[in-house]
Amino acid sequence: MTDDTAPDRGGGPLSGVLVADFSRVLAGPYATMLLADMGAEVVKVEGPKGDDTRTWMPPVRGDVSTYYLGVNRGKRSIALDLRDEEDARVARELARRADVLVENFKPGGLAKFGLDYAAVSAANPGVVYASISGFGSGAGRDVPGYDLMVQAISGLMSLTGDPDGPPYRAGISVFDVMAGNHAVIGILAALRHRDKTGQGQHVEVNLLSSALTGLVNHSSAYVAGGVVPYRMGNAHPSVFPYEPLPTADNDLIVAAGNDGQFRKLCQVLGIPEVADDPRFARMADRTARREELRPILVERLATRGALEWFDLLVAAGVPCGPINTIDGGFAMAERFGLDPIVEVGEGDRAVPTTRHPIRFSATPVTYRLPPPELDEHGDELRTWLSREEDDDV
Repeated sequence: MTDDTAPDRGGGPLSGVLVADFSRVLAGPYATMLLADMGAEVVKVEGPKGDDTRTWMPPVRGDVSTYYLGVNRGKRSIALDLRDEEDARVARELARRADVLVENFKPGGLAKFGLDYAAVSAANPGVVYASISGFGSGAGRDVPGYDLMVQAISGLMSLTGDPDGPPYRAGISVFDVMAGNHAVIGILAALRHRDKTGQGQHVEVNLLSSALTGLVNHSSAYVAGGVVPYRMGNAHPSVFPYEPLPTADNDLIVAAGNDGQFRKLCQVLGIPEVADDPRFARMADRTARREELRPILVERLATRGALEWFDLLVAAGVPCGPINTIDGGFAMAERFGLDPIVEVGEGDRAVPTTRHPIRFSATPVTYRLPPPELDEHGDELRTWLSREEDDDV
């Protein structure tokens, strides 16, 4: 008989997967929110004071941090003080029943509660146990991991900003998000392995490794070419034009990534002969002579505004785009029919959130629960966890 107090596992490609979420702040909660959108039942375990991001404000919606709201939909919250033996027992029972456990404590930090991988997998051999850290579980295990630190340590900040100015951080916690995505990929791969073998495994992700792979061409420049990239502002080291260019009113991003796109750009600008000029015929030529080519393009772009050029160039197949503020980005997504905002919850609990980035033709994502209040589902989860597990749950 199915236990009717058990979490409701709804539709979606991960329907039937129970996730014990012992993570907080951004990388882990972002990963578990994506899993919840895809149908997993996510139980968010919080300390008595709640996730740190509940207090990261402004901005707010009502009296709730929008930071917290942005990465916690689709979950149920239970507040547990792991230093209390009864609460720790409840946490261990949740881990025993879980298909997936996600945590971002300092490596080894959960061992004293019997919630490390060795202890959890001994009781639950099929568990996929995902750990997210700043610098791995080896020599960097004791170094606290925050995105800003990793932007500095990885070299990203050395690539961001004006060539003659100071290094800058990216405008978002880019490596937290990247590590969260990598955690999801690892979890899904490990679930596939479990489907075939019945065995779980430990999946480890760290922000610095995510950063180094995420630096892609810059990492390859160093690893394969021995070149240490440097700050170039908005310019690209290997492609031109691939940067903001001024128009009659605002800057426009122009990204002609190959010779064919550059030829189309020149045709729309009314200077087709430039594409035939041997100085600019190939990408390597354009990149080497960007200071000669830029003023030619800027002179023509100055005859119209950015949005007018956007329509003309996109119609011709030339990648380009205006430089928007966030509201403009959402407006553009609406224009493209992407429906970027979804409302989760009903009545006073309804919360506008950003749509899940993946669309499935057969198993669509679901938005079943608004971001939970602290310990909102604590009583029902304790009741379920106190009962003998039912195979049908």
